[in-house]
Amino acid sequence: MALLQSSTTLVAVAILASLYLLRVYRRKQRTTRTPIRGPQSPGWVFGFAKILSNSTATTELYERWAREYGSVYKVPDIFGQSRVILWDPKAISHFFARDTWLYNQTPFSKIVIQTTIGRGVLWADGESHKRQRKALNPAFTAAAIRSLTSVFHDAAHKTVIAWDGEIELNQRTHRAVIDVQQWMNHISLDSAGIALLSHDFGALDGNDSDVAHVLNAFGSSAKISNLIILAQNCPSILKLPLPRIRFTQKLRLIVGKICQEMLSRTRKEKDTGGAKQGDKSCLGLLLKAEESGESARLTPQEVLDEASVLLLASFETTSVSMTWALVELAQNPDIQKKLRNECLEFGPTPSYDDLTNKFPYLDAVVNEVLRLHAPVKEISRSAMQEDVIPLSEPLRTAAGNFTKSVCIPKGTVVVVPFAALNCSVSLWGSDAKAFKPSRWFEGDEGTLGAREALHGYRHLMTFSDGARICLGRLFALAEFKAVLFVLVRKFVFEMVDGPGMQIVDGLGTIPRPKVAGSDAGSVPLQVRRYEV
Repeated sequence: MALLQSSTTLVAVAILASLYLLRVYRRKQRTTRTPIRGPQSPGWVFGFAKILSNSTATTELYERWAREYGSVYKVPDIFGQSRVILWDPKAISHFFARDTWLYNQTPFSKIVIQTTIGRGVLWADGESHKRQRKALNPAFTAAAIRSLTSVFHDAAHKTVIAWDGEIELNQRTHRAVIDVQQWMNHISLDSAGIALLSHDFGALDGNDSDVAHVLNAFGSSAKISNLIILAQNCPSILKLPLPRIRFTQKLRLIVGKICQEMLSRTRKEKDTGGAKQGDKSCLGLLLKAEESGESARLTPQEVLDEASVLLLASFETTSVSMTWALVELAQNPDIQKKLRNECLEFGPTPSYDDLTNKFPYLDAVVNEVLRLHAPVKEISRSAMQEDVIPLSEPLRTAAGNFTKSVCIPKGTVVVVPFAALNCSVSLWGSDAKAFKPSRWFEGDEGTLGAREALHGYRHLMTFSDGARICLGRLFALAEFKAVLFVLVRKFVFEMVDGPGMQIVDGLGTIPRPKVAGSDAGSVPLQVRRYEV
């Protein structure tokens, strides 16, 4: 504790000693060559950084500022600096076309990602990113995911058996209160383990592993400390023995250990002839890349880091989305009934192609959950050189002039607010904040044109876009649909305390849903068997 306090004091002194020189320097700089507008800073040290880091109202702020200051604006950040927010679809499309090359991960993001899961594909930029992505792509094609669909169905059916047991214990009410967040975590962990690492963590069977503990803790609600917020502009702070840094180091150690064990086992099987010829599994493809020619080769450390990335990314984001789906169905019984009827009419267990093509309402429900509850709320990048960003419509500058482009200097931090854009009235209409699967059938010509410049999945920002578009999106969609298909056919979901019970986003790296006013990350729903 004394060491931490001493180190913190030294950092504080160093920061304060630098403030005057930094402030003088910043007076001579502009966030953009084009004088764009933005809100006034609430304070020079933090700007809006604290508010945006620890607020559940971030999406509303971003949209309000876009209405007030235009489709590209600046938000005051730490030590008098500013971030540029992109709201204009053409500007966003331009940005993603240059992601990993002209726009790289910020120094803060680089350190956090490396500390948590190493120098894998999430960490890399430019040629390194392209090389690592190329090695992983074959594991996430439609053909590869097609063979994994049974894994998702099996996990869902295990859940059905467990929930039936819970309901059986309540003979009087024939229903049970179930923490669906916990069970979606179990499904995601076991599915990712079997499908990606050829390892069954046994979470659905009650196995209490170190991996499950550390992954659950990683996603739990946690207010971001002031030092971590300051580290966004002073990354050297991350070298301090802060609790969150120690935890991410523990996460990497535990996840890395299990991934190393799986890789060692697969190497041994390969050496002894036990592995299948032309192994197309994730681990098989990673080991193949380890032996590839120089231009496509992954180092042994990169192979380990990729395995860690796959486990963490596939676990957290999908479990959050599936939890929100069950919450929305509980809050909208008519939508739940309509979805159940479509799934019951199909009959047998659907294949990957069935889930992709034969369930229009299931597709609409999934899309609407992904739109309204994007697991990753925003991304930030640092401009590696000056860039001129084109705009869809003229933007009024701080000088009162109008411009059709914005000039971004080297070093500028640019933000694309995924969650806010997905719920934007300008892109999705006046009912953008409502859960409305029918919007995917109706079409809104008034806002469709604005969305078309966004080239991501279904014009959504949820899976990102460009070179960093989510590698596992087909995996996530197949798992999401397969699990929802099984559960909605078997059970009816209701809010525990009636329609007035409010579920909100928690805090954290990837915010999980939670009951409003509660510190716990659980999402209890009332579950009963569906009976004809």
